[in-house]
Amino acid sequence: MSVSEFLRQRAVDVTVSGSYSLHRWYDCEGKLRSFACRTKRVSPFRMIVDVPVVGKVGERVTSYFQDFGEFECTISATLKSGFLMELDMTRARRAWMSEKLTWLEKKQKDASIEDLRRDARFVPQASHTFLTLANGGTHPCFIVDVSTAGVAVSCEYDPPIGTALAVGACVGRVIRKFASGFAVKFAEKQQRDDLSRLIVRSVVPQPA
Repeated sequence: MSVSEFLRQRAVDVTVSGSYSLHRWYDCEGKLRSFACRTKRVSPFRMIVDVPVVGKVGERVTSYFQDFGEFECTISATLKSGFLMELDMTRARRAWMSEKLTWLEKKQKDASIEDLRRDARFVPQASHTFLTLANGGTHPCFIVDVSTAGVAVSCEYDPPIGTALAVGACVGRVIRKFASGFAVKFAEKQQRDDLSRLIVRSVVPQPA
């Protein structure tokens, strides 16, 4: 199915964070690599996800979302920074998925409760930016979440802990790895109101 066809179907525009593995992507130890992703539009049959590494049409994907569980999927269409995937599941699970989406849609209409915790993490509206290394090299990456103290990203590039780099315009250092990416601590704490502007770069920085 094409993306335009799916956009005309009944579905829910909902943001749910998750992870996915493309069946052809392995790490240096021969294990399937996992990347972070986020849903944009979901139905009981298919979903559009925003991703750091776009697969190919027909490619198999294993995905996991905290609100939905694990899916075996097939990519049916690609976008610049995401893809549409067909969900393989039983009729009973589709019925459960339909009820879950109805509940999430209702939940979205409730007033959200602001998270006032110190250094609370949030998801910026734009999901994609660029890493810039000390040698000037750049790599596209996907923003998992961000706080005034640091950012979690998912990327094809896998830097070692301690690597100095900039995420967008925010300079920091890799301090931790997790299953689908790594965490960067900023050299200086940022102002929350400035973060979305500083962290996101939609165009590859050009060398001076």
